Amino acid sequence: MNTQVPENPVLKNREMDRLADFNPLVVITALMVCFYLSANIMAVKVIDLFGTSLLDAGTLIFPFTYILGSILTEIWGFRTARKVIFLCFFCNILLMSATSLVTLIASPDYLTETAEAYNRIFSYMPRIVVASLCAFLAGELTNAWFMVKIRAITGIRFLWVRTIGSSVVGQFLDSSIFCVIAFAGTITRPDLFSMIVTLYLVKLGIDAAAGTPIAYAAVGYLRRKYTPKNESSL
Repeated sequence: MNTQVPENPVLKNREMDRLADFNPLVVITALMVCFYLSANIMAVKVIDLFGTSLLDAGTLIFPFTYILGSILTEIWGFRTARKVIFLCFFCNILLMSATSLVTLIASPDYLTETAEAYNRIFSYMPRIVVASLCAFLAGELTNAWFMVKIRAITGIRFLWVRTIGSSVVGQFLDSSIFCVIAFAGTITRPDLFSMIVTLYLVKLGIDAAAGTPIAYAAVGYLRRKYTPKNESSL
């Protein structure tokens, strides 16, 4: 007769405690994915910036993906940040694929108005999709790379130099690549240049004003509570 060996309650409790531990990397990753996907959906709505220029609404929260990427790089290193950036990239492809597929499925006649509104929002233009994906990858990876390079010079001091300095380059690439791929040839060159400058300044302003204080609070907390492995090699 086969007798089942009972579980070791001590080992079981230890395993449950380990799984229940707060994992800041998971939280930051989830927030970064959430902000990135939300920004892409919000981009459907165009807003008037004080009567001077137009912006997509996603610009208001997209900079927070950069500051979360900076926190990831500062604490866990470039390799981990790069993995999360690619995860955001593939999650966006999955979101666009799923929401676009549903636009092809018929709805009941009495829900025609709702279906049409959904289709208008999620019928993505291929050119905008390509622009968004290319800009995100180039900007975020550059932002993380510069964080590592600046830290090699400053050490753990002057976090604001790393967060703002890396964003200066990353946000410029993001804004330039997106606008050129999405709108070159469809609007005049002066309007294209104005759009790039406006997007860049707004993103950088939000990053500096709100992102840097958040980075200081988050990095300070993580350094006090945990002893993370800092990967500075590329």
